[in-house]
Amino acid sequence: MNALFTVIVVVQVLAALAIIGLVLLQHGKGADMGAAFGSGASGSLFGATGSSNFLSKSTGVAAAIFFSATLALAFVGNKRTVVSGGVMDRLPAAPTAPASPAPAKVDNTPEQGAASSAASAPAGSAGQANQIPK
Repeated sequence: MNALFTVIVVVQVLAALAIIGLVLLQHGKGADMGAAFGSGASGSLFGATGSSNFLSKSTGVAAAIFFSATLALAFVGNKRTVVSGGVMDRLPAAPTAPASPAPAKVDNTPEQGAASSAASAPAGSAGQANQIPK
């Protein structure tokens, strides 16, 4: 699929360069010396038009190739993949934290009260977690 995409892009770039070159080579309708001074309009709004020549036909072919390559790129590039989960599901697993030491034995006698038991427990232990209102 990647090779097909590359081939279509190369065809599109070559067609775009051909269009640029062919348009620059063409002779304008009012590019005569008399057109600068107001003559040469030949009675029509955009000047006299003749039959189309080789350059204008080649420009039309290059434009058709360019547009078809653009449509092919849109078709090839529109293949969507189905995502099974969110962004967080594709993250690597986080390293686990080392096990914390067991909390010291807390003596819950009535004379010590709740303040001394909270002070004797290490920070972040389960003893403090149930004191936070939810």
